[in-house]
Amino acid sequence: MGATAKIDTPDAPPQVRRGRKFDQVLDGARTVFLAHGFEGASVDDIAREAGVSKATLYSYFPDKRLLFLEVAANECCRQSDQAQHDIDMSGPPRMVLEQVGRHFLGFILSDFGQSIFRICVAEGDRFPDLGRQFYNSGPAVMHKALVEYLQASMGRGELQIEDFDLAADQFGELCKADLWPRLIFNVTRSFRPEEITRVITGAVDTFMARYGV
Repeated sequence: MGATAKIDTPDAPPQVRRGRKFDQVLDGARTVFLAHGFEGASVDDIAREAGVSKATLYSYFPDKRLLFLEVAANECCRQSDQAQHDIDMSGPPRMVLEQVGRHFLGFILSDFGQSIFRICVAEGDRFPDLGRQFYNSGPAVMHKALVEYLQASMGRGELQIEDFDLAADQFGELCKADLWPRLIFNVTRSFRPEEITRVITGAVDTFMARYGV
């Protein structure tokens, strides 16, 4: 985007403006970002897909990063809603944790998930609200859902946990073992299904060894 389309000073961060074609712009941007990632998506392509002029797009989103993170927040909400719809939260711990792990890894290992992570890190100092917006729209929702499941499972006598927030965070970190560091340091760009299964199985086994009854 041109220099005139950005407001980059820490004292005056870019602002999102809502209007009649806001959702139309968002839908078009989602299609382009999911297809090409952040770097590969041009403003021209987004405006064309959304059926709006570049001037209209700029009037809502003066910075492409803001548009991307707005799409990311909506996508995170959609993913967390889908996960909670797909996962039977009344099931036994091993089954539920395996499903949670697959949803979690499917998102963070995707190109889209990686783009969100890199932008949140790169822009975190200047625009801390961007990272908080992303976290609250997806990760925090899934964390809360997992904590509620762990509490219910303990109530059924299936688990023994004292700190539910810590246990939920520990499971997420176990699911990132091996794969996440290799991805963020560009050691590996993709993983075979059996590699993902290996990590998820190990995460569930380790979690159950610590908290299972």
